[in-house]
Amino acid sequence: MEDNNKEEAQLTTAANHRRHGHNRTTRCCWCCFSLIWYLLITIIVLVLLIILVLYILLQPRSFTFHVTQANLTTFNYLNTTTVLHYNLVLNFTVHNPNNKLSIYFDEARGHALYQETEFAAATPLTAPWFSYLLYTKERVPMSVVFSGNKLVALDDDGFEGDNQRGIFGIDVKIYFLIRFRIGDVIGNNLINKSRANCGIKVPFSYNNKKGKMMVFKPTKCEVDF
Repeated sequence: MEDNNKEEAQLTTAANHRRHGHNRTTRCCWCCFSLIWYLLITIIVLVLLIILVLYILLQPRSFTFHVTQANLTTFNYLNTTTVLHYNLVLNFTVHNPNNKLSIYFDEARGHALYQETEFAAATPLTAPWFSYLLYTKERVPMSVVFSGNKLVALDDDGFEGDNQRGIFGIDVKIYFLIRFRIGDVIGNNLINKSRANCGIKVPFSYNNKKGKMMVFKPTKCEVDF
């Protein structure tokens, strides 16, 4: 009888040890999980704080884009062959309003559309600065030439009406690949895609009713930054 009691006591003690050991293991796993979770939350908060501080210090702003001059010397549409002949020269100004950030343009390409139909593309655009570098508070000119002919399907009546008025509504889209520069440091791994949308009214010929040359009005473009 005593032997049986001793065996039961030993079994109970062993079971208690296993249960306590399991509880300790569970508590250790939970502590490790909690520690990793707290570290992760701390890192995320620190990163967000750093981004917020940098944003406040640098105050990044989009560049502005204006069409200053537009010369449309050829814009003839032969509806018998549906071929559009065109020659369009555009001058722009690009302004960087940032106090601490320069903008590095890796690429700039332009597309011209009439009646929501693309009829010309040009790449790269021409600019006077080296490798398209736009310094802080700098305002520089650039230009693009669309010249050639293309097979397109246009609304004949709409084209003839614009031709009679001597003004064509043309949409110009300029696509950029840019990086930011702080001092001598360029964010090589932070390439941003930007686009300037320019809806312009381009004079084509003399206004016969008024007997004078129609003047292009400088137009500010919408920049998706």
